[in-house]
Amino acid sequence: MYKKVLLAVAAATMMMGLTVSAEGETIGVSMPTKDLQRWVQDGENMQAQLEEKGYTVDLQYAANDVQTQVSQIENMIANGDQLLVISAIEGDSLGTVLATAKEAEIPVIAYDRLIMNTDAVSYYATFDNYLVGKTQGEYIVEALDLENQDGPFNLEMVTGDPGDNNVNFFFGGAMDVLQPYIDEGKLVVPSGQMTKDEVATAGWDTATAQSRFENILSSFYADGTNLDAVLASNDSTALGVVNALAANYTGEYPVITGQDCDIANVPHIVDGTQAMSVFKDTRTLAAQVVEMVDAILAGEEVPVNDTETYDNGTGIIPSFLCEPVAVTVDNYEEILIDSGYYTADQIEG
Repeated sequence: MYKKVLLAVAAATMMMGLTVSAEGETIGVSMPTKDLQRWVQDGENMQAQLEEKGYTVDLQYAANDVQTQVSQIENMIANGDQLLVISAIEGDSLGTVLATAKEAEIPVIAYDRLIMNTDAVSYYATFDNYLVGKTQGEYIVEALDLENQDGPFNLEMVTGDPGDNNVNFFFGGAMDVLQPYIDEGKLVVPSGQMTKDEVATAGWDTATAQSRFENILSSFYADGTNLDAVLASNDSTALGVVNALAANYTGEYPVITGQDCDIANVPHIVDGTQAMSVFKDTRTLAAQVVEMVDAILAGEEVPVNDTETYDNGTGIIPSFLCEPVAVTVDNYEEILIDSGYYTADQIEG
């Protein structure tokens, strides 16, 4: 009942031309882990921008443990947080705790990863994840000059956790670009591992990706066969590929894609051991989330730009999609350093 009163009062206040104050409002922000730099950036950027607006921020990191994340969200609900922003470790694991949030009339924004199979999700804020995969695929096409070269070129693929709905978009976007060249015979996959499940990496874990890729190298490339390209869906899996190549590969170095511009990967972009990464500026996404939080708590129309794409199993979730950018050795200084996202010292170690 409290939430209905809150929204009604906020809406009435806006109708009178007054500004709704964020003072006293607590926003719960649940991030999956601190192990990847991008999630630290996400959490810190969102906290800073929400606090600048006057909100109190309850920011929690779940150490990539689902039960820890559930417990943290339970505490946010019990403590009376007015709104939850959640990046789920596993998209299907939060239904029960979010049913409690819905009962308490606490709005939920799914952040970057869509939370599946629960009607408690109010909105979704992310980057255009299909475009992320499409950008990676297009980079491989251009780097290998597939429009003009017959090949065949050898390709292997590494994507992320099968429980992360984003994988469907990353892998789908890339394969929509690459599949015609596979069908044409310009690209071949010596391992034969081509389905999303075959190329998945549990937990997006670097060591898991490295172990699988070491097996691929020993089984299909030990005779000196060249590996020409690796579609890696993000930087933690790309790092596993880079590590495996360093220990087990002697052929010509392949084109390797990535995503997130993690601090551990940028030096590899600079030295050429990773060709590119798709940058998702978390400051942009954080700013968008703050706008959505303001609108929800003020009873205003929430800014979204996609009402067709993201079905979480209970229906389409209204979404706002930010646009990602490809980062290479040619533009990393402008995009990552000049913009203030990283310092030169961070990248140079």
